[in-house]
Amino acid sequence: MVACSSEGDVPEPSPVVPTPSTVDTTKVDTSKTDQNPVAVKFAAKYRVAKMQITTDGQQAVDSKEKADYRNCTIKIESDTAAWNYEGRGRIRGRGNSTWIWYPKKPYRIKLDEKASVLGLDANKDWVLLANYRDPTHLMNTFVFEMGYGLNMPFTNHTRYVEVTLNGDYIGLYQLTEQIEVGKSRVDIGKKKGWLLSLDVDDGPAEARTAGDNFWSQVYRMPVCVKSPEAEDYATPETLLDDAKKALGDLENVIHSHDYEALKKVLNVQSMIDYLLIQEYVYNVEVSAPRSIYIHKDKGDALWTFGPLWDFDAGFDFDWGHMYDGHGYFADYRETVLGTDPARHVSNYDYVPSFFTDMWKNKAFVSDVKARWKEIKPRIIAEFWAETKRYADAAAEAMERDAKRWPIDKKYTTEINRMEKWLNSRAVYMDNIVSNYPSGN
Repeated sequence: MVACSSEGDVPEPSPVVPTPSTVDTTKVDTSKTDQNPVAVKFAAKYRVAKMQITTDGQQAVDSKEKADYRNCTIKIESDTAAWNYEGRGRIRGRGNSTWIWYPKKPYRIKLDEKASVLGLDANKDWVLLANYRDPTHLMNTFVFEMGYGLNMPFTNHTRYVEVTLNGDYIGLYQLTEQIEVGKSRVDIGKKKGWLLSLDVDDGPAEARTAGDNFWSQVYRMPVCVKSPEAEDYATPETLLDDAKKALGDLENVIHSHDYEALKKVLNVQSMIDYLLIQEYVYNVEVSAPRSIYIHKDKGDALWTFGPLWDFDAGFDFDWGHMYDGHGYFADYRETVLGTDPARHVSNYDYVPSFFTDMWKNKAFVSDVKARWKEIKPRIIAEFWAETKRYADAAAEAMERDAKRWPIDKKYTTEINRMEKWLNSRAVYMDNIVSNYPSGN
């Protein structure tokens, strides 16, 4: 399907009515309010910290391979004195297309010792998202806020930092948790739980790590086993077969579109919320799929969709200029799951039926419609309002980033366009969801 531009007839956005923050309500540090007006207005989690990374011998960070970690010293300066940090660790590149295509690189950091970073739970593993393609710096943040507000399990947090690497200012980054199994991450059994990534870049066709990926049994999706790792699994030689069977059992239930049976093996609420978010932000990577996570604790625990990850391919990204463009928000009238998901009536008719077969079930569709009615009023008034707090607190840092990494977009204009698109998308989605075929 070829989309037409709708930029000219987008409804005017509803006013954003600020709502009190309900998470991470850190008190303002008044000790520095004279020096930093931002600290007066915004709670600590919204404010931008300074991060200095110095590799030993000023070695360049020019690889994302595990063998090429660079030892380094990391220093974080925050307006909240208790969040200041200095310690040793390692740094390397990360990502797939974002590492290959773009000049502003994303990074993975592994501390030598677990530490709380900017008020987040202590861990060794952290991620610096460059958000170079995203001219708003807000796409992942917005989705994280949606997930957090909807109580989706193990949703990532956002902290913004301005990074200096070996004395070179490299711009504004989004610091967040590495998706992995751990007490403060995906809290499931390290040896008997499953954390799977449905991702063509990590799957058998593009495998870089032998022995941790396979094609799923029913829907032939590319799967990478993130946990357990072979050395942690009781019988390493059966790891892939066991993972394939565990996921295959879920696939068979979805394929049968038996809703009552599904409730016995899957956290249905997580599936509905996860897929409504993907459709709402028009994340076309569901079609590949890429960056889709699903997890299950040991024993009879339910499968659960998430964590949410990687959304700069959504928001109507212009794929015609994917290597060097920053075009978003041209059209809000497109679908990835579709107007009739069960029959793949969509801009993307090759979305794996793993995500759409349940639309054949009448009770499931009814629950999707009811859940959307609960979510829609909160999108702008709550989730977008929360996201805007980050944007307002980071405005000066965004300006500095724009000078360091000039593109053909102005972040203030793009944030306004994003708000307009989100409003229009909510109205459009309301019509889509209310008219889903009822199923059988």
